[in-house]
Amino acid sequence: MGKRDFPTIHFYDQDFVDIYERTWAWIQDFWVRGTPENKLKSRYFNYPTNNSIKQFEACLSTFFLVYSNRNYPTVSLLENFYDRQEASGAIRGEYSEEDGRPVFDEDNPEAVHPPLFSWAEYNIYHKIGHKKRVREIMPILEKYFFWLESSFKKENGLYSVPIEACMMPNAPRENVYYPVDFNCQQAINALYMSALGDILNDKEISFKYKKQYFSIKTRINSLMWNKDDGFYYDLDRSEKQIKVKTIAAFWTLLAEIPNENKANRLIAHLKDSESFGLENPFPTLAANEPAFDLRGLGCRGSVYPPFTFMVIKGMEKYGRYDFARECAIRHLYYILDTLHPEDGKRQGNLFEAYAPRKEGPAEWPENENFPRPMFLPYTALSTITLMIENVLGLSISLPRKTVDWIIPTLEIMGIEDLSLKRNMITILSNKSGRGWEIRLESEKLYYFTINLLGEKKKTLPIPSGKCSMLIDKL
Repeated sequence: MGKRDFPTIHFYDQDFVDIYERTWAWIQDFWVRGTPENKLKSRYFNYPTNNSIKQFEACLSTFFLVYSNRNYPTVSLLENFYDRQEASGAIRGEYSEEDGRPVFDEDNPEAVHPPLFSWAEYNIYHKIGHKKRVREIMPILEKYFFWLESSFKKENGLYSVPIEACMMPNAPRENVYYPVDFNCQQAINALYMSALGDILNDKEISFKYKKQYFSIKTRINSLMWNKDDGFYYDLDRSEKQIKVKTIAAFWTLLAEIPNENKANRLIAHLKDSESFGLENPFPTLAANEPAFDLRGLGCRGSVYPPFTFMVIKGMEKYGRYDFARECAIRHLYYILDTLHPEDGKRQGNLFEAYAPRKEGPAEWPENENFPRPMFLPYTALSTITLMIENVLGLSISLPRKTVDWIIPTLEIMGIEDLSLKRNMITILSNKSGRGWEIRLESEKLYYFTINLLGEKKKTLPIPSGKCSMLIDKL
């Protein structure tokens, strides 16, 4: 499969282009076929040494596979889980590749994972665009939401799950009973369930989950926000805040929990070099916490691409596009430095997690399997999704036939042969003798919004064929 089958990106730093293209080539080796014994899908994406499918990894993987121009199936990852839904509505976070049965753990007896299906489905709808699919999966997602609510929601309106359900192994989160991240993830679940209801023009579904969302949001703000520290904390069983600053607090941004004032204070921690604003954004634990370790030690300081992705997507919700882009670029440089080590003594690779203040993978001497090399379910979020959405600044909605381009700085960059509902489009910025120019090519009409330097914003219908616009004339 040639690189021209996927969208081609243009950027002034060729190393960014190379790692993007190489990621698509590496992804070819990550496809697994179901067997009669496990009854999994005929073709789905998974890490080669996994012996099970994991819900957290599957949901995240859809965020880069949607850009494959339909060369790779995206929905099969999620349908492997939907097909195993139990009568109670339960969908377990892990299933064996040997026999397809759920994998339970004594520390996580219900095998619950972060409930991110509706967020993933909303994104899939806007990138691939099947309204019929949304209608088909809503009963599954509703039953799943009800199971989460009936199994884990307590009288105070918050959710209590084992800390193992939060995908932050060995984080210093002792005595946590109400995890801030899981509660935010359930708020995200409700938020996007409501949005999927809007797609279906179903006011009842939309209102029902919007009500659920505001209920969780109110409780997170009233119980987990600390106004003195400007931070959201986990709670213990007695609803007392556990004052350890972890990356989990920033799920609140993605869930749109804080108001503008709270968001400003929370984002200040992301810029503070003594907190989360380290050279490689963003560590799983604040640098000024006693348990922080420069080696990473799992979730005691490592930079995990999915959490950096989550924080950047959360900052977008509050219009921090410039800072989000800056952090994406800094993070990608650390990935590049690890892929091409300068000392020439080490073998370059991509990794599951990175050191927070120096180039190279994170370390955890007590765990010989950490960090996993070439762990694309995580790192492709950076090398593909952040490249397109934050470094280039493109936001695409196939059903709306719209492309928004946020350009914080004038640079030679763009995308070529991106599929937009059987419509291949190309958008490139370049400097010509007449000044900065945007060249566009399309097979069919679509709507293009350009937001330049936060000063110029304009929406234009782009006709089929080739055209160009001079930025000075906008």
